[in-house]
Amino acid sequence: MDYPKTGLRRGEETRARSARIVYDNQLDWADDVCESGCVADVVDSRMQFVARGFFHASSTLAVRILTFDPEEAIDRAFFRRRIEAAWQTRRRLGFENSCRVVFGESDGLPGLTVDKFADCLSFQITSLGLERRKQELIQILTELFSPRGIYERDDLAVREKEGLPLLTGCVYGDVPEDILIREHDAQMHVHIADGQKTGHFLDQQENRGRLRPYARDMDVLDLCCCTGGFSIHAALYGARSVTAVDVSEQALALVRQNALCNGVEGRVETVCQDAFAYVRAACGQGRQFGLVICDPPAFAKSRGALEGAYRGYKELNLRCMKLTAPGGVLVTCSCSRPMTPELFLQMLREAAADSGREVRLLEPLMQSRDHPASLASPQALYLKGYILQVL
Repeated sequence: MDYPKTGLRRGEETRARSARIVYDNQLDWADDVCESGCVADVVDSRMQFVARGFFHASSTLAVRILTFDPEEAIDRAFFRRRIEAAWQTRRRLGFENSCRVVFGESDGLPGLTVDKFADCLSFQITSLGLERRKQELIQILTELFSPRGIYERDDLAVREKEGLPLLTGCVYGDVPEDILIREHDAQMHVHIADGQKTGHFLDQQENRGRLRPYARDMDVLDLCCCTGGFSIHAALYGARSVTAVDVSEQALALVRQNALCNGVEGRVETVCQDAFAYVRAACGQGRQFGLVICDPPAFAKSRGALEGAYRGYKELNLRCMKLTAPGGVLVTCSCSRPMTPELFLQMLREAAADSGREVRLLEPLMQSRDHPASLASPQALYLKGYILQVL
């Protein structure tokens, strides 16, 4: 099949192949028949095939590359193969009950996120090309998973940059208001319709399991706890007490529900307060905890916000170090894409120096393996963290 063509500026071929995205400033021209959302071929200055992907005339992401194979057609069978391959990969890694099934560029489907929560699916689309194939994608998901229901969580502001409306709702079957999933030794209630992202932070699920050696007999502080993933696991792994802090009372209601479901309600206390306000007050009171977990929302969603975010991360982590009892453990994370693992570690070194405490690195952390980070897409490695011992 012949596709419309777009032409790269001279010398941009290597960059296009390595980044898997063609930016608007890399293109020299586009066929008159190229319209936003269509599949187009990318050719070099000698008219040789480079890649094939979704074209968008008014986006900085001019072409989202789907394949480098000139013989591979972008049709229904293509999308089914990619989604099926992504699911097979997760199953080989041991995921079954709940996981991220499709992670955009890393699974060769830029702009598509699909999460599995027990027998229900939740998805997000941030590409005009995929939006035009949404019903086809829903049919494929139905065939592959036979889910109870599929829920659309297309309420991301980034969709507006693609000229797409914000949408939410059940698009197939029945998705109950409350879904019970399993993570390691915990059962967790998930509300897809009004939960964070696609309903639950699956990207931390493997890191929650890594609390086991650090939680027993400890008083635990879980900052920005959301629905209590870390809190519940800490309690199940033998924590003496858990203080779960979040600014959302709605999230804390789920923490209490999850604590009750797992039989640890007597050891989990919830506090509705801003994390910065809480740590300042706790430091002023001289409080300390054997295990501190700091997993805030993204402070920087663009490079322009990085300087302020760096200061915020440093203040928060400095106070967390002071709140950690001698010999205790601090689990600290950042999901800000511009905050690289190296920059995050640099910030922690500065915070440790200012705290006057000796701090040792025990374990590095990253997003769960069901969120694989393509080496061709630096922004795919967005979650980074460290387990630190504070002496």
